[in-house]
Amino acid sequence: MVIVQPNTQIKLTNVSIVRYRKGGKRFEIACYKNKVMEWRSGVEKDLGEVMQIDNVFLNVSKGQTANKDDLLKCFKTVDRNAIVLEILKKGELQVGEKERSSMLEGMYRDIATTVAEKCVNPETMRPYTVTMIEKAMADLHLSVNPSRSAKSQALDVIRQLLEKKTIPIARAQMRIRIVVPSKDGKRIKDRLMAMVASKEDEDLDESYEWICLIDPGQFRPINELLQSETKGKGQLEMLSLTETKQGDEVF
Repeated sequence: MVIVQPNTQIKLTNVSIVRYRKGGKRFEIACYKNKVMEWRSGVEKDLGEVMQIDNVFLNVSKGQTANKDDLLKCFKTVDRNAIVLEILKKGELQVGEKERSSMLEGMYRDIATTVAEKCVNPETMRPYTVTMIEKAMADLHLSVNPSRSAKSQALDVIRQLLEKKTIPIARAQMRIRIVVPSKDGKRIKDRLMAMVASKEDEDLDESYEWICLIDPGQFRPINELLQSETKGKGQLEMLSLTETKQGDEVF
């Protein structure tokens, strides 16, 4: 005799559960493995590729879904997408111990790699290896937060390394060219130069041109200043993303 399973039964395979407590209740969503971290890091944008089942549960393993009253009481809305996004953003990813350990090790390496890409030794102007950054992170007793992106945590690591002087470190600088009409250059020169780390070259002929080194975080403010003060006539060009000592690879 053939046993036919009810077609309403949902079979969960290769599932990751994100759990979130709010309003005294526990809510869960069923996601595909690896997709939660990809979504949190910005790699995956399509929510449909993250969610294995488009529903909000009280208990995924038992198939117990949350009713509208629970959702409205706790989230003040029954908009499923809005609720799922909040759970994805703030919830705790439930994984096995072995899988969690592997995931944290991978994220630890990603954080170290990001720091190595963004920083140099200011004494030599050479980049650090990933292994050297990992050792410095160990000295900080860094605990990886799986709910935050590697990039966000890398910025925290850079800040801590600068504050605690664990190793000599500085943000790698961006080399740029700024060109503005001479009438505008005279007017905004002081404001521009306040945003640069150092000036390599200057040409004050028919137009004002500077070759400068800046912190990467200053690229957007400089561009906004140029656009607003020159009515779009100013030009900003990135010559290299990271300045290192001549002979070293620029990454």
